[in-house]
Amino acid sequence: MTPKLDAENIPISVQANPQPIKEKPRVRRAIDEEGDRVTASSPHYLPIWDHSQKYEPLQPFEHIEHGKGADPGFKDLLTEGSKLQHLTPTTGSEVTGVQLSKLSDAGKDQLALLDLTDLPIQDALDFGGYFGRHHIHPTSGSPEGYPELHMVHRNGNSGDLTHYWPNGLPLGTTFLYALDVPQVGGDTAFVNQVEAYNRLSPLLKDRLHGLKAVHSGVEQSEFSRKLGGVVRREPITSEHPIVRTHPATGQKALYVNSVFTRSIVGFKNEESEALLNFLYNHISRGIDYQARVRWAPGTVVIWDNRVASHSAIIDWTTGERRHLARITPRPSRAQTHEARRIFHSTESNFQFPLKMEL
Repeated sequence: MTPKLDAENIPISVQANPQPIKEKPRVRRAIDEEGDRVTASSPHYLPIWDHSQKYEPLQPFEHIEHGKGADPGFKDLLTEGSKLQHLTPTTGSEVTGVQLSKLSDAGKDQLALLDLTDLPIQDALDFGGYFGRHHIHPTSGSPEGYPELHMVHRNGNSGDLTHYWPNGLPLGTTFLYALDVPQVGGDTAFVNQVEAYNRLSPLLKDRLHGLKAVHSGVEQSEFSRKLGGVVRREPITSEHPIVRTHPATGQKALYVNSVFTRSIVGFKNEESEALLNFLYNHISRGIDYQARVRWAPGTVVIWDNRVASHSAIIDWTTGERRHLARITPRPSRAQTHEARRIFHSTESNFQFPLKMEL
């Protein structure tokens, strides 16, 4: 006989309400990947890629252009014992005998190189912040706790051997300083976009005035995602003048590059490609208005990203570490007029980029 069950005592199976498991944010650290064989001279500068870092789209802000009103004689910068030597007739100067981390504001306004490598990271950022609000790179690694620093890091022989001339975002006074570099190779080439503009015919200059080009960071972000990298700010497309005017000097410069520039506004595709390819070739082949910087540990190079482009030369195969840090303040929006001249004038003794050996 089947026993009679009391309904009140029948066990009831209840499905538990599972609590969502919080995943730890993915953080990739270069120092962890090197294990016990860390040879970096500045391990606190080794980059991390933190997928939890997210930032809002860039917003307009008030920017102080410190080059305006600066003394073109550089009396607060080129003090007794300093030396200035041009790298080429048109592009690049080397300054020695100056410790710019000790400069007055007047000396900073006159601009040069900074002995950043011996400073704590925050002090280096504070110096760079004098020239504008820090830009946080959307896809690069950075030292832990300092997302404002953009790290250039290659250890071993992995990666593509690429050459390009980036100046996609309208950034301003840029500091790049070397921590570890190959004994030979790994130089950086710079091109003078002002001189590139000056070499064009008057008729072509007139045609370029008023034209705008579409710039895009979408492809850079998609490439980072494809490799499992970070995207700390969603990419945008924007329009910038093909010829921009520097707000402190009034000098005109070409502002296109093959990495970020996509098309010319209002042109047919074939028209846009033809004109942009001409400008890309004109910029990259202008060896008489380029300069090449050979790095050593402690070298600091400064350039104005609004009037100069650069290309890393990845030509060494020894596996040596190439480790540099970049501080990039943001300037005002691109100018298409307003002819003012102070710092980068043709009468100036300085030619960008500036280089200093510590």
